[in-house]
Amino acid sequence: MSGFGQSTSWRNRPAFAPTVQAETGLTAIVQDHFGEALSEPRGDSSSHADVYTGLQGVIAVLAALQHRNRTGEGQHVDISMAATMLSVNERAGAMLSGIDTDGEPIALSANESHIFEMADGLRLTIASSPIYSPMFTRYCAMMRRSDLLADPRYATARLRRENLASLLAEVRAWLATFDTFEQLQAQVSEAGLAVGRIRTLSEFAKSDWVREWNAVVEVDDRGGGSVRMPGTPWIFSQSELPCPGAPAYQGEHNGEILKELRVSEDEIRDLEKRSITLSRR
Repeated sequence: MSGFGQSTSWRNRPAFAPTVQAETGLTAIVQDHFGEALSEPRGDSSSHADVYTGLQGVIAVLAALQHRNRTGEGQHVDISMAATMLSVNERAGAMLSGIDTDGEPIALSANESHIFEMADGLRLTIASSPIYSPMFTRYCAMMRRSDLLADPRYATARLRRENLASLLAEVRAWLATFDTFEQLQAQVSEAGLAVGRIRTLSEFAKSDWVREWNAVVEVDDRGGGSVRMPGTPWIFSQSELPCPGAPAYQGEHNGEILKELRVSEDEIRDLEKRSITLSRR
């Protein structure tokens, strides 16, 4: 698992999530989207290339194990952060092919969904942008404003983009008519759209959903205390999954793993002495 694979001309380049995201187009997409709204150029807030490549690594290992089960043959798997970022970029196909969407959003991603505020100050987002023609129809149904469908300012995606400020002003005026988020959610859902309140992670952790899913768990920190961590994202119908266990220290099990691979005690000590294997206990 590396930034650019083991067999390419970039194989020796160091790779961190921000640099891989810059090289593979994600940072440019963020810049193009936010444009002058940014006081200075910024990348994305999350290390997508790190996390997604780890997930792709698990998938690749499972696929290789399935191949071994069928054929008895083992193999090496080369996983690239750069290739991963291309594979998860929902805009890539249209952008690489030069497809003209005539003003329609290429992808209905989170940054195409606008942020609104209710009269009581609660901030929320409605998925997704009314620039997109099918969603514009739903926005009109949601607001019960069929007259906007005939408004020449909003006749096409390109025109809605040009007149976005006035269109969003209509949405904000409609939002001001609601007293509670629950009332708003009912009408949004009726139109086949989704609304989400903007919460901090701490606020989300206190929600009923997190408790019902057991999505946040207490884990022993091996120092006499505990830390709160995300729980498992899966619930199986037939299997009871254990909570995450106490985390291992860096390199704690190096020796055990190397012995399983039939590496001798002398070789293990030599690897440690040369700082090829590191551990913190």
